[in-house]
Amino acid sequence: MAITDDLRKTLSDPTPLYFAAGTADLALQQARKVPALVEQLRAEAPARIEAVRNTDPKAVQERATVRVRETQETLQAKVGEILGTLDTDLKKLGENAQDLALRGVGIAAEYAVKARETYERVAERGEQTVKTWRGEAAEGIEDIAVAVEPAPEPKPEPVEPKADTESAAVKRPAPAKKAPVRKPTAKKTTPPAK
Repeated sequence: MAITDDLRKTLSDPTPLYFAAGTADLALQQARKVPALVEQLRAEAPARIEAVRNTDPKAVQERATVRVRETQETLQAKVGEILGTLDTDLKKLGENAQDLALRGVGIAAEYAVKARETYERVAERGEQTVKTWRGEAAEGIEDIAVAVEPAPEPKPEPVEPKADTESAAVKRPAPAKKAPVRKPTAKKTTPPAK
């Protein structure tokens, strides 16, 4: 029974759907910036292409060779320094390893908290986005209902039967009442406990 309850709870929790809606909203917001970036790249591209064309390959090769030599010398110096100062005390190495492990756990916990906070913020944004979408949809449905619903016809005045024709009076049926248009209501959910 516990598995069924867990599945029911998991499948009825709207937070992942709100997260997806929030992500879609953020993606749409970022996509709106793309045309400006494309125009900027289009404007800068000719100058960059010309700079590449005017570059001397031999000069580039010489600079790369100098950089490689400098990096190799720096690396050899650092390795020599590290090997020279390497502490062989096993107790100290053990303490350092334990300290690094504890730091790693602390950092992992911090990232987990930040990830959860980010997830909740995006889910809240998604919930607001869904509420906005539902509001617009409800207004649209209401507008359609008003446009489709015919104008009410004027009610005919009842005719009083004459004394000699009372038996020939015809009763008219009352017009049918139409159901009022209902707006869908948004379901309020509470965020999961931390």
